Amino acid sequence: MTTLFTAVQRFDRSCGEQWQSYIKWSGLGQLREVISLDGVLCPNFFQELIEEDWRHNVREDFKTHLFFDLDHVVRRTKNSEGTNVLAMIENPTTDEISNFHHPDFVFRGFDLLEKLGGDISALVNCGGFDKAFAGSELSACGLLTNHARAFEVQRLLHTEYPNEHHADYDVWAIWQLTT
Repeated sequence: MTTLFTAVQRFDRSCGEQWQSYIKWSGLGQLREVISLDGVLCPNFFQELIEEDWRHNVREDFKTHLFFDLDHVVRRTKNSEGTNVLAMIENPTTDEISNFHHPDFVFRGFDLLEKLGGDISALVNCGGFDKAFAGSELSACGLLTNHARAFEVQRLLHTEYPNEHHADYDVWAIWQLTT
């Protein structure tokens, strides 16, 4: 699978009351920041695409805010405060994870995003799926850190919640740009 790039709004303590309310609601007191493609908690920077975006983005339903070209994403977000530039791989293999090498990115973990629409995280924005994972398993970024566990949670969501329309997810590996 191809490595894709995007930018999302930061969601952390600097968000004030919104952050405090979220931590209280979610019970995820270990979080220092939510790093996710979840469109409610971390809205995508590319809400309105410009002509230049169409030269670099994924042309699939629900993925037009994802890009093949990191330089384009960095150029577009250059003067934006409070933005996380992310690299990601959808349903990655362990080889794909180990083969991603970029000195300016740090691996943060795995998110599970709703297949239909791709912008709701099972991990940080569904109120919990106790039969699939515990909130205490999530990192300080709200992600799972183990590849096998992420795919196990994906399987458990499907089997333990067969009638839940929010239980069909893809696993996304996420890296955060640090410079």
